[in-house]
Amino acid sequence: MALESRLPPLDDRSYDDIRKEARQRIARYTPEWTDFNDGDAGMALVETFAFMTDMLLYRLNRMPLHARLKFLDMVGITLQAARPAQAYLSFAMEQPWPQATVEVPARTQVAAAADEQGAVVFETERRLLAFAAELAVVRSCIGGAVLDRSSQNAEAATPWALFSDSPDPGAALLLGFAYDGAFPARSELALTFWLDQGLGRAPLRCGGAHFGSGVKIAWEGYDGRDWRAVSLLADETAGFFRSGQVLLQTPAAGVLQRVALGGVAAPHYWLRARVVRGGWDRPPMALAVRINTVPASQGETVEGEILGGSDGSVQQTLRLGAHPVLDGTLQLSIDEGDGRGFLRWQEVDDFVDPEQMPALDAQARRERRFYVLNRSQGEVRLDGRRAHAPAANPERPDASVRADRYRHGGGRRGNVAAGALNSLLTPVAGIDAGKTSNLFAADGGADEETLEAAELRGARSIRSRGRAVTGEDFEQIALSAGPVGRARALPLFHPDFPGTPVPGVVTVVIVPDQPGPAPMPSAALLRCVCAALDQARLLGTEVYVAPPTYLAVRVVAELVAEAEADPALLKAAALQALATLFDPLRGGADGRGWPFGGDIHFSRVHHALLLPGVARLGAVEVTLDGTTYPACSDIALPAGALLAAQEHEVSILTADEEDMP
Repeated sequence: MALESRLPPLDDRSYDDIRKEARQRIARYTPEWTDFNDGDAGMALVETFAFMTDMLLYRLNRMPLHARLKFLDMVGITLQAARPAQAYLSFAMEQPWPQATVEVPARTQVAAAADEQGAVVFETERRLLAFAAELAVVRSCIGGAVLDRSSQNAEAATPWALFSDSPDPGAALLLGFAYDGAFPARSELALTFWLDQGLGRAPLRCGGAHFGSGVKIAWEGYDGRDWRAVSLLADETAGFFRSGQVLLQTPAAGVLQRVALGGVAAPHYWLRARVVRGGWDRPPMALAVRINTVPASQGETVEGEILGGSDGSVQQTLRLGAHPVLDGTLQLSIDEGDGRGFLRWQEVDDFVDPEQMPALDAQARRERRFYVLNRSQGEVRLDGRRAHAPAANPERPDASVRADRYRHGGGRRGNVAAGALNSLLTPVAGIDAGKTSNLFAADGGADEETLEAAELRGARSIRSRGRAVTGEDFEQIALSAGPVGRARALPLFHPDFPGTPVPGVVTVVIVPDQPGPAPMPSAALLRCVCAALDQARLLGTEVYVAPPTYLAVRVVAELVAEAEADPALLKAAALQALATLFDPLRGGADGRGWPFGGDIHFSRVHHALLLPGVARLGAVEVTLDGTTYPACSDIALPAGALLAAQEHEVSILTADEEDMP
């Protein structure tokens, strides 16, 4: 329940109460007034004043909420803006094409099917050099054994070992490229690896060893006789510890040769990743590796938008044409007519002490060219008291303030399914528009924070003060670290010893804010939350961030319908009620998600099924993880466990059918 709903109103009188009270006073103060019909002019005035007073009381009763919001704003608690979803976009070159490579520029737009708010547009985050060569062969090699992974890589459905089940030094991943021409020389080749991390099922220890600290990988290319070193530009996988891109620079012209290798009869160009020194807790498993792929985020770029002109007054407010604005993307310039043209202004959190903001431009700091941005509403606020107010420009009275560039977007609508991003909006010569796609679903998108959530977060943040001591502190920091829908701290719980209390250990279970009966956090989200908790934990506290444990629940129920009820609609409503009841984010008795480790009480299941149109319940049985429990019995769940609703079965009976033998 929201804090606002628990506060008593300052004045609980309604319109009807005020009208009734005024009418009762008529006999005392004006006994000659005897016509109380609605058509009487005096009664019309009474109703008018009652209506106006009711509006004033509504505003009066909202004053406590207003005071709380102003207080939260004073201590730096603001609504968290929408977050954009992230995805990897894959491109394919047209065949035939005269060049061996095609450049796909940054901010290339690709869209999914439109929803009620319009097209869901993603933009590439950086430049991509697409190759005409095809990654045709993927093989794992150790010693003399060669395992073909090409079909598994193409399906991208089941995980496979990059090197072997025990990747000792010398083990290698072999990549064969099919191309009839000369392989592009001195070019950036992006290899994108999706590693299987149990879909986020492995708990992550906070403050443990750094990724890749003991691993060394050598990248090499085959020249027809021997393997030669290939320059590694960047490794986002940190030695195949996580998903990401490996950026290589291809060798000079003529170094790579097309040869038959690794038991493959057809000649290919070959690259390999060779283990020089291992250090994985478990062998790296992959779902897929692709070329011609680039990271993208949901949002659209706007350039050169005129916001209006400054009149030189204090506390001016200007609005951008689109919102919400993505964090750190607005570049604002103002021309004050002093001959210097448009100068860049700096965004700050507030005007109280803007010079404390890091990374401010030195000239902007001296001239106090600061502004505050409300990202949710796209509102640019200028000051004039603590910061400089831009002077009026007579040459540009209505066009002196310009947004050079910004991006807008974000929200859960960006969490589109795999393959949904298939409409290329930015034509690129040489790129086949019909083959653009995302191999895996986009994730990470989150809607703007609700007012209720901000109030709860504000109160918890003030109590925790950025340090994790109590269980509530751990939960609040986890919720603030990313698109986390729910968090639960389990003290004394060690993921490796679930039945034994371990002093000094805290495990934080997180549920991502995304739809579905059993949402699982990505490995990136686990790392993000882990980093936040590592900064806040007490010295000596061992902290783990873990995904939820889901238990499959299925309900089989018989409902006896009332005579006038529609059986089809009643069945659909019952199935929806069961799905909502067990939902990890919006289920439970309070609609805030099924409780972590909350027992399944038969009375709660029965209550969910007692819908309008249901005369009574027949047989109701609950199956949990394959075990069917007796009727009217409560079912205990392990600590921290949640429920994943399976396909329920609901039968609608009439009174006559129920009486049949």
